[in-house]
Amino acid sequence: MKKKLLFTLCLVGIMVSCNKDRLPGDGEQNEDTPSNFHENFGPQITRSFIGNIIDTNNNPIENATISIGSTEVQTDAQGVFMIDDAQVNERFAYIKAEKSGYIHGSRSVMPTSGINKVTIMLLKESVAGSTSSGTAKTIAIANGASVSLEGDYIKEDGTAYSGDLDVILHHLDPTDANVNLQMPGMLYAENENNEERMLQTLGMLAVELRGTSGEDLNLAEGSSAEIKIPVDPSILAMAPSTIPLWYFDEDKGYWIEEGQATLIGSNYIGTVTHFSFWNCDIPAEAINLCVTVINEDETAFANTKVTITSSTYGTRSGYTNELGEVCGLVPSGETLEVNVYDFDICGSNVIYTAAIGPYASDDALTVTITESSDIIQETVSGTFADCDENLITNGYVVITYGDQKFYDTVTDGVFEINMLRCSASDSFSIEAIDYDNLQTSGAINYTFNTPQTRLGTLLSCNTITEFIQYNIDGDDGEHVLIATDIRALFGDTDNSNSGSGNGLTISGQGKAGTNDCFYLFGELNDAPHTGTYDHLDWETENDTGINIGECIGVSENNNNITYNVTAFGAVGEYIDINFSGDYEDYNGNPHTITGIIHVLRD
Repeated sequence: MKKKLLFTLCLVGIMVSCNKDRLPGDGEQNEDTPSNFHENFGPQITRSFIGNIIDTNNNPIENATISIGSTEVQTDAQGVFMIDDAQVNERFAYIKAEKSGYIHGSRSVMPTSGINKVTIMLLKESVAGSTSSGTAKTIAIANGASVSLEGDYIKEDGTAYSGDLDVILHHLDPTDANVNLQMPGMLYAENENNEERMLQTLGMLAVELRGTSGEDLNLAEGSSAEIKIPVDPSILAMAPSTIPLWYFDEDKGYWIEEGQATLIGSNYIGTVTHFSFWNCDIPAEAINLCVTVINEDETAFANTKVTITSSTYGTRSGYTNELGEVCGLVPSGETLEVNVYDFDICGSNVIYTAAIGPYASDDALTVTITESSDIIQETVSGTFADCDENLITNGYVVITYGDQKFYDTVTDGVFEINMLRCSASDSFSIEAIDYDNLQTSGAINYTFNTPQTRLGTLLSCNTITEFIQYNIDGDDGEHVLIATDIRALFGDTDNSNSGSGNGLTISGQGKAGTNDCFYLFGELNDAPHTGTYDHLDWETENDTGINIGECIGVSENNNNITYNVTAFGAVGEYIDINFSGDYEDYNGNPHTITGIIHVLRD
């Protein structure tokens, strides 16, 4: 597959930083050159954030410390954090992530008015080599990236350091698929003239020094080091003979120009006087562009991938929030191409494309997606409560569609997610997490009930491992939750009319003091038994289907209930069924019903 050059990737939710640098504060670039660069950020505002912190194997990192300004929280077992009403700037928000054993991570974004979503991939503090003060030494890693040290070091307080030290070295290749999750902040910079620029990276190198007691070290005053950054062969032809060097300022959250590197063979060689994350970049003037994805009815769609492509500077991408919006830097004065994609499980196909621009100042764009047989509009909604059915006010849901996970907040116990799916897959799973009490509903499998999938109430309760839940006649009707005396048996049963061995019975009894009960019988298809079923016709031999008549009073007349068996585990694993439709009771009265079954197979 042809590699693509990563340019800026600074739309909401796709940058990370890992670094140390020596320059404190935001008031000046150095003692002689005052900087008013922060005026580019606009006035202070409040914005809300949800994000996940992962390692290089995409596993969640628990108990990472996340800070935005003075607000600080910890990630939960899912690696997720939530911060509401954080103090940020209109055009700039800076999120830091720290965890022992990892290089510090961060993300800088152009915040939107909705919930801002970020993903940060932390890099392990991998030691590339060791040396000693007073000794000149070159430390290199397998791909040829290296740092040549003179041997003079200082501690964070400025005093001299003497002794052994470890060198932590990470090279980021802009053609690597994960570099957008690992790179510092976003590729947004202050040049030597204190001007705002976006960057096109040709490679980055992080260098950190650790003393024998774990203390952070840096180069002594008057000392320097030579860094070597390899250039991938696929982009070598566009690499200039000399290129500006930029370091990432961990206090400020953006890159600052300092010095230059020279291309020698297939490597950029440069000299630095302090350690940070160093970057070889081509700068460009840019504006902030916000893209909103809607349908013809002006419904906004979340979790939709949007890319902006420049023929000169490459492609950047991001995912929309719950308002259908994603924002980021794009080159000014150039005609660009916007593309909207379906999900990975659908093939990552382009479902909208258009030429846009050129832009001379910050702007906004609305993209309208037309529904088709392959592009289906879905709304997934429900409520989220604890064991006593009190609404959760600080929680989130995780939707898994194919191999992709998306995080959306719960507001006052309610969630509603509008999304565009493809006809290739009509199933998803959802898990609801109580962020305050660290409890979860567990992941439950569903089939979309187009266009509105109502999930009822998801319960976050450690004592409930399985449940049956249904609602008759909508929000003002009867709500039933059964979480006790549940049995789920599969195989030959006395009720079987086929002898196939595919008979399923699920039963449960409501809590004491109620008359609630549930009984389901089904004749399922052969393995894997999942799929869509209608009402079981007892009079037809070998018919497949499901019946829930007993307990609920569902007659066989005008019975239009559809059952989606989305998971059918082995003994001790989950069976997941959701159902909905209309029916008549035994008195001929019409009703509607929606329900969820999440039970362990006995």
